Amino acid sequence: MSIKIDIEKLRFDAKAVAAENKAFYARLKRKKYKNLDDNVIEIHEDVFEDIDCLECANCCKCISPILTLKDIERLAKHLKMKVGDFTTQYVHMDGDGDYVYNSTPCPFLMDDNYCMVYEKRPKACSDYPHTDRRRFHQLSEISLKNTHICPAVYEITEQLKKRNLK
Repeated sequence: MSIKIDIEKLRFDAKAVAAENKAFYARLKRKKYKNLDDNVIEIHEDVFEDIDCLECANCCKCISPILTLKDIERLAKHLKMKVGDFTTQYVHMDGDGDYVYNSTPCPFLMDDNYCMVYEKRPKACSDYPHTDRRRFHQLSEISLKNTHICPAVYEITEQLKKRNLK
């Protein structure tokens, strides 16, 4: 079974439950449930059986990953560019002191939602949406934001809210 992705509906639905989700994620961070990580990983695996990121690529279209210096060096080498030239052409330092792409959508996103640099993509991209990691409670703020961007995170959150966490 595949979940049909509708980004406008996602934005509407996420906005409608934004206050509820904010309170939910605050509680997750505060209480540190013992079975949280196991529940999140189980739900993550189930949801990603039904969601194909290539149908969506909304993350690539509307947010930039944080790039480490290793990411920048790896991408520059892959593109046969000097690090300085890559940095000038593709990234800047944001207000938090992090390297991010100069624009959205991602400069390496192709029309078919495939990534031109997939094998060498930044670590933040390969880890996205961060819902298969341990210590999920530490990701409350980013997960809350991602409910508005990623259909999988929205669905994981909705299913997690229905679980009996201990």
